[in-house]
Amino acid sequence: MIRAFLWERKSWILMFIFLQFFYLGIAFLDAAIPVASILYVSFLSSLFFLGFLFFRYQRETRFYKGLEEWSRNFTISGVPEPDSPFENILYTILTEQGQSLKEAASENRRRLDQEKDDLLTWIHEVKTPLTAMHLIMERMENDALKAPLKYEWLRIHLLLDQQLHQKRMDIMENDLYIERIDVEDLLYQEIKTLQSWCIQKGIGFDIDLASTEVLSDSKWLSFVFRQLLTNAVKYSEATDIEITGTAGDQMTLSIRDKGRGIEPQDLPRIFDKGFTSTVHHNHSASTGMGLYLTKVITDSLLIKIEVDSTPGEGSTFTLIFPDRNEIHQVMGM
Repeated sequence: MIRAFLWERKSWILMFIFLQFFYLGIAFLDAAIPVASILYVSFLSSLFFLGFLFFRYQRETRFYKGLEEWSRNFTISGVPEPDSPFENILYTILTEQGQSLKEAASENRRRLDQEKDDLLTWIHEVKTPLTAMHLIMERMENDALKAPLKYEWLRIHLLLDQQLHQKRMDIMENDLYIERIDVEDLLYQEIKTLQSWCIQKGIGFDIDLASTEVLSDSKWLSFVFRQLLTNAVKYSEATDIEITGTAGDQMTLSIRDKGRGIEPQDLPRIFDKGFTSTVHHNHSASTGMGLYLTKVITDSLLIKIEVDSTPGEGSTFTLIFPDRNEIHQVMGM
């Protein structure tokens, strides 16, 4: 700050130095003026000038140091009262600008909340005709036409469900309800949803769980299972998907498919928002949001998620559930 202060007043400082040399020059040229007296006056004036600079530095920088805090939070309350007309002009401008920015931010936030509420309402309204469509398809007798229709219906259903959970993500902490959950029941519910798709692709499930009870939130954990199972089915053909679980202080659950696998360079990025694949970049069925949302949810539930994959052989996603002591952190949210 002191360097900026001196640089700002360099013209005044140079003017003062020039005047001192000017007076000394006159004293050397005019024998009637004693040089020693001029040197004495220059010394005293220099001391006064340095004291004046120090005083002005303390007084003026107090206002500008307060502006640094204003730049962080757009509130003028932390800025000292102005001491000069120019500071007063700046103070008035910043006050008006800060108020304008806060009003604009508040209005933008209100609009975003309104858009989110409208989208959530729309999603819930769309689910009604989707349910009606599903009932109509169940009555169809033409199996050749029924199978592709149910597949496309399932895709719409999963995309809407993903969008619904994505919009609820910012209020997830207020929406958690930790309880004892039977993991096997949740898995069977999600598998039943994907049943028509699995039949179409010739995919079965092999489930072997050593323990089935965990403490978690059933709604959000169901979404995690839904995303992992959907990915496993999406990239598999005519194979069984293995779901295994271990018991202990920390229960684990692994979902292993025998699909195309994940490239090594993609593994560190699969949970990034919007990331699809560097090899299969044009895969139209990928949105890059499923695994990102899965990671956000598992982090909130204190569930660790690990991935092991070999290209051409398949992938294994492992969920490591927290122990009872750790889950109390979620219950306290």
